[in-house]
Amino acid sequence: MKREVDKSVNALKKLLKPLVDGKCTESQLDLDLGDEIGFSLEKVMFTSEDRNLIIVTPDRPEKSAVIGKGGWVVGRLREELGVNSIHVEANTDILIRKYRMELAEKRLNNIMPLFDEKERKPLQNLQKLLKARIENVYQAGSVLKDLPEKPESKTPMAMVALSGGVDSSFSLIIAKIMGFNPIAVTVNPGEIILPKYFQRNVESLSGRLNVKHEYLEVDMSQVITDALEGKIHPCGRCSETIEKTLMEHAKQLKIPFLIFGDFLSTGAQSILLKDGVWRINMPAMLCATKGETKDLAGRFGVENIGVYGCPLINEVHKRHSHMARFSVQRILRETRAGVLEPGEALGLIKKSI
Repeated sequence: MKREVDKSVNALKKLLKPLVDGKCTESQLDLDLGDEIGFSLEKVMFTSEDRNLIIVTPDRPEKSAVIGKGGWVVGRLREELGVNSIHVEANTDILIRKYRMELAEKRLNNIMPLFDEKERKPLQNLQKLLKARIENVYQAGSVLKDLPEKPESKTPMAMVALSGGVDSSFSLIIAKIMGFNPIAVTVNPGEIILPKYFQRNVESLSGRLNVKHEYLEVDMSQVITDALEGKIHPCGRCSETIEKTLMEHAKQLKIPFLIFGDFLSTGAQSILLKDGVWRINMPAMLCATKGETKDLAGRFGVENIGVYGCPLINEVHKRHSHMARFSVQRILRETRAGVLEPGEALGLIKKSI
């Protein structure tokens, strides 16, 4: 094992050291490492300002080889090159994300005539953001840095479901920057589902963005009781109740867009008309990664709690171990969609069982 790690690290270091030291450009690199490690790299990018390195491999097997078991190869390589970080991506995953963003962009273009000029403006801003991420697909994350804030409409154009996690926080930040003039709404079923640390994130972010925020109280006592007794897995019923509550509130306020922090459904399905309200899954539309949502939310002071689910689901797992398999299925669904890295998924699975 050590010999294989040394061989990979030495070959990659020999290739990348001149780039990191500023002695050559990315286009001058010979990415054919077939003789040394058995495959070629697709693309390499290095930013000298933050000393971050991106390595793009043809597919996931090559990505796994560059990372190495337990991250040994990429960890050693980072140390020997003296860079701050190395991010390894599979080109197949990047091309899928690009295609999904193209589908979302086309969807926005097709439905744009359905909106008046006031409603259309933030959607046009979203289109521009999508286009920029598509054009810079290998460095899409850089597009989310220092985004200029767009002029807001005078009336709220969107309601954002804000749970206090990084994904919903990401969605509120993007909605604010894109000019939706959003209001943030948090459905509060009680601390066993919405603990205090999430509430702190909700209130802190809303204040920092100068966004109006409100709590909606709901009675989820039956769901909680059934879950604790092992009769149901609570996530589906909980999500259904929250979405229904938010949908009714959006209709009551006559707000045309309801934005969630969901990673699925992607592409054209990331914006759909439902019961007279346009439902947008913001991270799914932008094909954001978990890393991107954490990074953007973190820049606005959102604390990444690093726990799986809510206190209720963790208590259900303790009392009824068989329920964990349904949580694992949810994690695997996001992994198959490319939202979660296998290592991230493994960590979440360990926390749920």
